[in-house]
Amino acid sequence: MNIDLTGTSTRRIQEALTQARHLMGGPAVGMVLTLIIVTDESAQYDAVRAATEAAREHPCRVLTVISRDPRGGSSRLDAEIRMGETGPGETVLLRMYGPLAEHSDSVIVPLLMPDTPVVTWWPGGNVPSAPSRSPLGALAQRRVTDAYAAGDRLGTLARLAEGYRPGDTDFTWTRLTSWRSLLAASLDQDYDEIVSGEVSAEPDSPSAELLAAWLSIRLGVPMDRTVSGGPGITGVRLRTTGGDIAVSRPDGRTATLSRPGQPDRQVSLMRRPLAELLAEELRRLDPDEVYQEAAARFAKDLAGGASDEGVAEAPVSASAGAATSPAAKAAAKGRSGGRSGKRPDRGTEAG
Repeated sequence: MNIDLTGTSTRRIQEALTQARHLMGGPAVGMVLTLIIVTDESAQYDAVRAATEAAREHPCRVLTVISRDPRGGSSRLDAEIRMGETGPGETVLLRMYGPLAEHSDSVIVPLLMPDTPVVTWWPGGNVPSAPSRSPLGALAQRRVTDAYAAGDRLGTLARLAEGYRPGDTDFTWTRLTSWRSLLAASLDQDYDEIVSGEVSAEPDSPSAELLAAWLSIRLGVPMDRTVSGGPGITGVRLRTTGGDIAVSRPDGRTATLSRPGQPDRQVSLMRRPLAELLAEELRRLDPDEVYQEAAARFAKDLAGGASDEGVAEAPVSASAGAATSPAAKAAAKGRSGGRSGKRPDRGTEAG
């Protein structure tokens, strides 16, 4: 069922939602949360489709805020309500024109369900530097961004780290769940002392920077960042006194796990679609301290690398054809070593 409302108000939207539920014989129960999507017209289709797929696992009301012509002289609110076969929950697309677009929270608040958690998601490149201080972010217990979609990926990730508040997270961290699980599992077996490591990925990959920061923290060793042709992260190498433990994924689909004295093993390590990333983030509404720790380390290293003039570069062992980008060099500075032989914490893999 689709209902189009032009030049409407929140009261009329609520009445239309109530009437649609009665017509379909479904009361307003079973909604585990409210998902607010803050996007523009160009990105709304993919975002709503991903939210609809994620809602099959997490039934929710999806409120999509689309700003249209915020500099216009008159305010207007158009709404499109989708219920029934198009998705398992309620989806409302709110197109706001004129000055109303600058006060979208005044439209959203009356549509929130009592005693239901709120998650706000910015799927496009317009990522707020401090999501918790934005009007729609302040309404949410969980705030999801995607630095990879921004023009300045590493700079955006650094700003998000500096403005972090409990409840913030980013898809650049969510994309690492499979990598972190595989690396933690590979270190469940006995291994020699780890002395250093290396993460290879496409240029200005925020996920690679977070992975290098996380490994450096957990293992207490310096981690280099080298640039490869992609897609995404293509490899992780942990150098031990008895040989290298390596995970190589050149095609973005299947990884090869290599350990000293053991045959290579093939592991599925697919790059996950947007709907799976969103569904994972909706599974947990508590703060992600591990993401905060890794992002803070990255921001600190990036700032230190950019300000230290005349300091020798951290050594980089690049594979054939790989180069180290200036951003990666800056991020690699300041990653100090410590006691090695530690294992990554497998109890925090939900990131």
